[in-house]
Formats: sequence, C-alpha cells, structure tokens
Amino acid sequence: AVAAEVFNRQKVHDNIRAGAAFDRAYVLMNILAAVIASYGLLANSPAVVIGAMIVAMLIGPIMGMSLSLVEGDYRLTRSALVSLVGGVVLVYATAFVIGLLHRDIPITPEILARTSPNLLDLIVAIAGGAAGAYAAVSSRLSVSLVGVAVATALVPPLCASSILLGRGELGLALGAFELAFVNIVAIQAASAVVLWLVGFRGVTRRGGRSLRGFLARSSLSLILLVLLAGLMGFNLQQTVREQLFRSRTAEVIRRAVEEWPGAHLAEVRYEKAGAAAVVRAVVRAPAAPTSQQVAHVEELIHKAPDGSGVELRVRYVPLEIITPDGVIQVRDDLTDPEDE
Repeated sequence: AVAAEVFNRQKVHDNIRAGAAFDRAYVLMNILAAVIASYGLLANSPAVVIGAMIVAMLIGPIMGMSLSLVEGDYRLTRSALVSLVGGVVLVYATAFVIGLLHRDIPITPEILARTSPNLLDLIVAIAGGAAGAYAAVSSRLSVSLVGVAVATALVPPLCASSILLGRGELGLALGAFELAFVNIVAIQAASAVVLWLVGFRGVTRRGGRSLRGFLARSSLSLILLVLLAGLMGFNLQQTVREQLFRSRTAEVIRRAVEEWPGAHLAEVRYEKAGAAAVVRAVVRAPAAPTSQQVAHVEELIHKAPDGSGVELRVRYVPLEIITPDGVIQVRDDLTDPEDE
C-alpha cells in the first residue's frame, strides 16, 4: 500500500526501460558528456566536470539492469548491458581522442584524484545508487537530478582513465578505470536492493517475489560488491597509512631542520624509487647542511608503510636577505643580523 502511494509501478517500469535504450539521444549525450568532462579534467576545473554530468545518461542502463535482475526480465538484462557497455566505450573512445589531441597539457590534480579508489568511494557510490533508485520510483523526486549526481562517479573516472592511457600511464589509467567499475557495481547493486524493497518483485515473471530468487539473480553483482568492498577497504587502509607516514615524516624533518642554524623547511615530497621510498626535502639555509646532518635526520624517519627503507635527499637553497641598500650577509648562526 505504501509502495502504491509512492509510485505508479508500470509507469516506472516503462521509464526505466526507455532510459536503458541504446538510441541516438543516448549516444549523442554521452559523447557530449565525455567531451565536457575531459576538458574539465584537463583544465583542472571541478565545476566543469560536475556540469558535464547534466547531459550524461549512463545511469539509465544501470537502472535497467537493476530492474531486470529484480524482476527476472533477462531480455532487459541483455539490452541494458549492451547499452551500458556501448556507453562506456563511447565515453572512453571520445576521451582517448581528446587526450591524444592535448598530450602537451600536464596531468592535473583532478585527473590524479580519480586514480586511487578506496572504501569511501564505494560508500558514496552505494548511497548514490540507492538515491537514484528511490528517485526513480518517487513522485516527489527528480530522477534526472539524482542521475546527474550518480553520473559524476562514472564519466569523470572513465575519461581520466582514457586520458592517462593515451599518455602511457598504464598504472594510473587502471586505477581510474577501477574506480569507474567499482561505482558501476555499487550503483547497480544498491539500486536493485531499493527496487526490491519498494515492491518490484515479479511484475514480469511469476515466482519472482521471493528473497531467494532475488539473491540468486543478483548473486554476481552482490559477490562482486563484497569482494570490491574488501579491496577498497584495504586501499583505504593503505591510503591512511601513507598519509600518516607523510605527516610524521614532514614533522620529523621540520623539527630536525629547526636545529640547523638559520635554516627552515620549505617543502617535502615523496616518491617511490625502486625498493626505497625517496623523501625529498627543500631546505633554505645560509649554509649547506652536511652529509652527517642529513644522515642523522634519515635515521629518525620510520620505514615506509610497505616496510621498505627510506632515502632522504635534501635540496639546499641558499638564503639571502636583500634590502634597498644591497644584500645583507647572512651568518651561519642567525638568519638576519638585524634580529640581534
């Protein structure tokens, strides 16, 4: 009774089926979404990336797959899967061409931000999928707005992956594609559960009302979701450990550098070089630090999160103080003689 008050079941079914169709509008809008998202990523503009999702239509076939699995409509499963794969290919190919045309543009933070998926991304995708499914059956909500929010988790990572692939960054490209795949699985599984809960349990096929039947039809996506949750949880743990290592290392270096006469830490960078984690510190000082000082600081740094050793490399930048009267001689024991 409650479900009947919220939605017209047959109308919702028809709308979802129509949204899963691979037609001219679907092709055109996804290509345009890929163009806008790709240039937003290259321009490092979050506003443009989000705005691109107004025209994206990848949510349609995902919702179609969810409804088909809930109701046991395998014909809709096939057509929705074809539409989804076709849309992903269209977005990926479009972004790949754009990436090749603009290989001179450096990889931006907006692109890199989508290369390391973790459990937080999975939770966001699950919530987005549930919101999209409920909006599709509710007379009070607009499914198009929720579709835009969900699409932000699909088209940008696909475009980022394709652009990175064109640059030869296979590892980063795989990470961005993994994010898109995780989001697709999470959105589909979450929306299927919501549709089942609100009453879509066998409109097109007899015997589809049982929970056992729903779990059997959705077993693949649910198993994938559980496996991905474990992987994303591990990734999140690694990310947290990496961030803690970086913050602790920066603090250790900062305290050590403060003991060097007149010196201060300007920047700390991290990278992986072979089996060791390389920490690059930029230090401004009136005199270059000795190798013994650098070795002492390196001993204070703990091992990297993966257990590998740490190599500290200090870049020394000479410190000068310039006034209208000329350069003030900086002594080793003080940064500025005027402070005496």
